[in-house]
Amino acid sequence: MKINTIDQLRELYDQPNGRATGKQMSKLDTHATNFIEKSPFLILSTISNQGNMDASPRGGKPGFIDILNDQEIAIPDAKGNNRIDSIVNIVESGRVGLLFLIPGVDETLRVNGSACITTDEHILNRYSSEQHPPKSCIIVNIEEVFLHCAKALMRSKLWNNESQIKRSEMPSMGEILKDQLGSSEKPESHQDMVKRYQGDL
Repeated sequence: MKINTIDQLRELYDQPNGRATGKQMSKLDTHATNFIEKSPFLILSTISNQGNMDASPRGGKPGFIDILNDQEIAIPDAKGNNRIDSIVNIVESGRVGLLFLIPGVDETLRVNGSACITTDEHILNRYSSEQHPPKSCIIVNIEEVFLHCAKALMRSKLWNNESQIKRSEMPSMGEILKDQLGSSEKPESHQDMVKRYQGDL
């Protein structure tokens, strides 16, 4: 049966308990700040005015997210492939959802809010020492922030060494793109791709 109404959903699911709803905050506290400062990776989700959605990985050394105050953070738009799907969506809708991860920690931190793209030199100067300083930054104004429970990462055993597969069990990005694009060129090896990417990190 297709679920079409919220009432139908609530027939399946209990109401969230007090802890699940009470943990939601409208600004960063000490623990949320600490989580962001230790996180080297986040997933940025956005939506356009037309409903086009995007989820984009963002990474850097822990602390690459700049905490401006308890309701604002800055995410540098690191050098990429120039598709700029996420920041186009932000310019259009001004809405974002973030999921922060820390290797070895099963809990995640969720942040939802409004966002804009800035080229303010006072913000960009914070990243001037980077090999490839960002051309712009995403400023997120926090509306909701809360820790997400550990169940999903515990089920996946994401951080367990035995969960890792050998890279050779998957085709290289070059091999995948060769098939998807119907190219007759020799595919780039994984080793060559890593070497090429090193100059863009």
